[in-house]
Amino acid sequence: MRVIAGLHKGRRLVGPKGPGLRPTADRVKEALFAILGPRIDGARFLDLYAGTGAIGIEALSRGARWVTFVESDPTALRVLRANLERCGMGASADIQACRAGVFLRRREARGGPYDLVFADPPYHTGTGATLLPSLDQAAIIPPESTVILERFTKLPLPSQVGRLTLVREYGYGDTTLSLFGVTVKGTPAP
Repeated sequence: MRVIAGLHKGRRLVGPKGPGLRPTADRVKEALFAILGPRIDGARFLDLYAGTGAIGIEALSRGARWVTFVESDPTALRVLRANLERCGMGASADIQACRAGVFLRRREARGGPYDLVFADPPYHTGTGATLLPSLDQAAIIPPESTVILERFTKLPLPSQVGRLTLVREYGYGDTTLSLFGVTVKGTPAP
């Protein structure tokens, strides 16, 4: 596992340790950041189900201003902390050791509100569909935000959940990146 581009390009990251950790494949990570393009520069980035931290670290390497990592698994948290230390990015990041739903119910968050939200919930569980209502209700996700959900391709998602509107999907084998825009009372998603 490595940082693909930006300030820390080529930096090796500590890999997953345990059966529950499944890092995002390099080709999907490359596609994700190609999709985000210039939106990443100066963004406040929320990495839900952060695992090893590879996505949020990539965001910082490419110019994100701040990343909040949300992870509840103790093994993943150790790897995440090691990776942030290895890259020297602690001053631009915050780690929240809790479940994504708990974090999203908070009214405020250090580093929020967030411009970009990335969520990579456990793959074969359908958690993505149950996460969407929490994202819709989260006060830390304003109307101009973009939400990207990495999911198992065979698990369907609704195209509309409250203020979240599915804008586009990108398929990579068993993985799909679902891009949602946040609408404001009748205003179309970006």
